[in-house]
Formats: sequence, structure tokens, C-alpha cells
Amino acid sequence: MLAAQRRSMILAELNRDGTVRVTDLVDLLGVSDMTVRRDLVALHREGLLEKVHGGALAVAEPSSSEPGFAAKSVQRRREKEAIAARAAELVHAGMAIAVSAGTTTHALTQHLARIPNLTVVTNSVWVADVLHRSGDSSTSVLLTGGLRTPSDALVGPVAVASLRSLHVDAFFMGVHGMDLRGGFSTPNLLESETNRAMIERSRRLIVCADSSKWGVVGLSSMASLSDASVLVTDSGLSAHASGVLTDHVDELVLVSTGGDHSSRAAGDD
Repeated sequence: MLAAQRRSMILAELNRDGTVRVTDLVDLLGVSDMTVRRDLVALHREGLLEKVHGGALAVAEPSSSEPGFAAKSVQRRREKEAIAARAAELVHAGMAIAVSAGTTTHALTQHLARIPNLTVVTNSVWVADVLHRSGDSSTSVLLTGGLRTPSDALVGPVAVASLRSLHVDAFFMGVHGMDLRGGFSTPNLLESETNRAMIERSRRLIVCADSSKWGVVGLSSMASLSDASVLVTDSGLSAHASGVLTDHVDELVLVSTGGDHSSRAAGDD
């Protein structure tokens, strides 16, 4: 196996779990301990991982880093579409729901557009635009006001004030990161405040997040893992992360990246 192939596999393992051990990589790659350590040193010098005793860690983004909508929209498209299709099955005609900003919730909205007689509360410019252009004529859209973030969310005191008198059946929330200690988080303080207001006005919190969000911690937490009634994510989630989430969320739904099968890891009837 070429060095480039080994290093690609190492980075893939890091992407799954956030950490790798030399002993595990020796078994996975079928090479010597010394070869693995040289690969880790090379990747560390390129800034692609953080080398630690016995293995390596993924390079953490700054907790306040907030990519724009366009940058996020090209990442993990298959996973997001599979998650969106499965989450849409939780929505039925006549429901009142809230939908947060984000590229996964934007994918969800493509499916919501085909469901009649919805009332959709959102702070997302993109979600409102899809429903305005493609939504069923019987659907009502309530767009909060507020300051616009890099991810095109409307946030802040105006957005929060507009939510105070509302009550919805479910809140579909996208997240920047999810972690045992950090819960569901975002790098934007005002967006965190706005999403917390939506959670308070909702009967159920349904989180839509692809598996790459596991282990990522943004600047501000919006909810703990146990606050989620349902978490819809993809089957790329590591066994460790799946176990943690199974213990904390009411129902964990794992979908294949093809979007045609799903399995429930928690909350089965």
C-alpha cells in the first residue's frame, strides 16, 4: 500500500472517531508500528492531525468558527439528503413546526414543500425561500426578523421576541456540533439564544445532524443530548458515539447514505 493511501485511511478513521491509536492502525493497515508513526508525523507536519502519545487526534476547529451557508452546503450532501428524507417522515399534514437555519434543515424543506396544510415557523432565509417558491399553497410560513448570521439565520432579540407567543408541535434543529459534555452547540451566541427560544416553544425537539458533527463543540450550547426527542443522523456514526447517543437521546435514528433504509438504535417500540 502506498503512503498516500495509508494516510488517506488514517484521516478517514480520524473523521469517524476523532481519534486513532497506533496499535489499531497497525492492524488496520497491515504495516509496522514504525511505519504508522512516520505517517502520523507526516500528517502532523501538514497540519492535518494532532499527534499525541500512542496515536493522534483530529484538529479541532476554533469553537467560534462559523462557516457560511455556501461552504457548508457542499459538504456531506448524500448524508444530509438521507437525513432530511427520514426526518420528513415525522411531519404530517396540519402540523405546526419550527425549522432552524442550516444546510440539513434546508434539505428537509425540499420534502416539507410537498406536505399540505403546514404552519412553518423559521428563522432561516433559505427555508422560507424554498417554501415560498415551491411549498404547497395551503402552507403558512412565519419568518422571524432579526440579525443575519454568516449561515443566513435571523437571530437576536427581535427573533426571540417573535417566538414568545407561539406553540409548535416539533422543532427541527440543525447543529454545528454534538458532544456528550457540550450537548448540541453552535459557534454563534445569538443563534444559540434564538434556537433555545424555539426549543422552549416546541413539544418535541428533533435534531437533524450528520455524523461528522459528533465530537464538535461550538462556542455556545443550545440543548443537552437528553433534550432531544429524536436525533436523525447517518450510519457513518462510530460505534462509540452511537452508544453514547443511545444512552441519552429518547430515539436515535440512523439512516444509510443512500437514504433508502433506516435503523433505530434507541427508542424502539
